[in-house]
Amino acid sequence: MIAALAAAFLLIYRYRAQRRNARIPKQAYIGAAIVFAGQLMTQLGVAPVALFFTPIAWTGYILWVDAAIYSLRGRSLLRHHPAEFVWLALCSIPLWLIFEAYNLRLENWIYIGLPANWWLRQFGYAWAFATIWPGIFETAMLLRALDWHTAVPADEIKAAELPQRGIGIALLVTGMLLVTLPVIVPQHVGAYLFGAVWLGFIFLLEPINRWTGRESLWSDLSRGASSRLRALLWAGMICGIFWEFWNWFAAARWFYTVPIFSEWKIFAMPLPGYLGFPAFAVECFVMVALIAPWLEWISRKLFRMQKFDWKLFDL
Repeated sequence: MIAALAAAFLLIYRYRAQRRNARIPKQAYIGAAIVFAGQLMTQLGVAPVALFFTPIAWTGYILWVDAAIYSLRGRSLLRHHPAEFVWLALCSIPLWLIFEAYNLRLENWIYIGLPANWWLRQFGYAWAFATIWPGIFETAMLLRALDWHTAVPADEIKAAELPQRGIGIALLVTGMLLVTLPVIVPQHVGAYLFGAVWLGFIFLLEPINRWTGRESLWSDLSRGASSRLRALLWAGMICGIFWEFWNWFAAARWFYTVPIFSEWKIFAMPLPGYLGFPAFAVECFVMVALIAPWLEWISRKLFRMQKFDWKLFDL
């Protein structure tokens, strides 16, 4: 499986990247070595590696993808905008904890094989959660660098120019319902509604981002550009497959307790659950777009970073 996925990426890289702007840096080989060595040692039963295999694999993956972006664009998030990368990784932890909080009520997954030591357990959580948003954004950037997606002509989406305040209010209300309904209904009903959470924050936050002048996928569509959205959707599916694949081999891993389709699984994930990954990637984007101005303010005021420009939205 890992060989097939690696081969697919290499083929894409070979045939879609017709002109590279820079040589592939050593960072790419380090990242690939981390992934493959981690996979090998996990399957050989090397305990420390197997225990933390998921964040180890994602660390290597992010290094490799960032290096590939650099070779295509001549710049990358980690190499040229490390402060943004650090913010993204740090924010990834509390942002993911929002979904963990939902899971306390909905009980759609549990963690098994965790370290007995409390500190090691928290370290593993933090490391794994810190790779989620960087993994999504770096993958979307790579897809854009490979030029997978082109803008849709503006005359094909004239509907986006209809009265937008009314549409925005409708989306906002829908989002509020989607994020609240799963936790106010009885638990045995809410357990079936986690899909509403994967969609809810998109509807809730996207109108706010547009109205306040933040980065907005709705604004993209109103200009006739859908490439960022499509890159995020594909990035979500790609990352979702990797998440489930690497989790399958890890000693410390999650296990789904979803009450439906439990017999139809690819790795540990019930088959319909893969449809949630593209939506989750869009959700990652709109959440970061919402908090980006606040992070910029903190960077300027507290850390004296006078030149802080969000290149992570340059998808």
